[in-house]
Amino acid sequence: MNDKNRLEALSTFLKSKRAQIKPESIGLPAGTRRRTPGLRREEVAQLAGVSTTWYTWLEQGRDIKVSASVLDCIASALQLSIDETDYLYNLALEVKSEITPLKKELSELSPALKRILAELTYCPTIITDRHCHIVGWNSAAAHVFLDFEQVPISERNLIRLVFTRKEFKALAVNWEHFAKGFLAIFRTYYGHYLGDEWYNDFIEEMSQSYPAFRDLWQESQVSKAPEMTIEFRHAKAGKMLFNLTSLQVQGDMDLRCSIYTPIEDTDTEDKLKRLMRKVSAEK
Repeated sequence: MNDKNRLEALSTFLKSKRAQIKPESIGLPAGTRRRTPGLRREEVAQLAGVSTTWYTWLEQGRDIKVSASVLDCIASALQLSIDETDYLYNLALEVKSEITPLKKELSELSPALKRILAELTYCPTIITDRHCHIVGWNSAAAHVFLDFEQVPISERNLIRLVFTRKEFKALAVNWEHFAKGFLAIFRTYYGHYLGDEWYNDFIEEMSQSYPAFRDLWQESQVSKAPEMTIEFRHAKAGKMLFNLTSLQVQGDMDLRCSIYTPIEDTDTEDKLKRLMRKVSAEK
């Protein structure tokens, strides 16, 4: 990410977070003369203990010097989470991580990861890299989502598939909530790998091609590992309820396991078993 893109991303993030804070949540009157949602710049500056001019420059994406202590104050004023604060640090202080080549072939997964995929028989699991390219999945994931083997390797990007494939859009009852979770993870990578221009190209392409991506991306949600309950309406299995857990895989490839665990005291696992047996028998 070059300086221009980094500062634009910082500007967009600060504006989005400021707009999401309700004035009454910090003891200020909502008022009727507010032209935009959320707090005013001067209110954020006052809460952070900095000058309005300095904060305005920061939010405008000007290349000014910042310190960790001041960023902590801004994070507190904007009520940022730990993950959001890390993202702010990465952008404002230009923290760059080493970029290593990506592995995209399923065959390159370690034997241990392949074993984990196989053992999670009735927990649909997808392994992605830092670009959210799908590099591994198990049979349960292929049955619930789609047969990733039939998707060209160059198109096996989880973010792209969520916004382009009808299978994903029809599957999640609350598709927007589903998509936001993956975008929140994607944004942590975006802030972490500032030197990787791939992100800017991908975001530009998706923003121009898919308005839904553009709108949700501008909300600037950040989360390294969101946990959520997902309700699916599968075309063959019907209603299915899963807990989604996102786990970071330790190692130099920065892989992530997204595991969908059938919720206990529901018939989700039984439905998945029947679905997998039926499809297997039809082959």
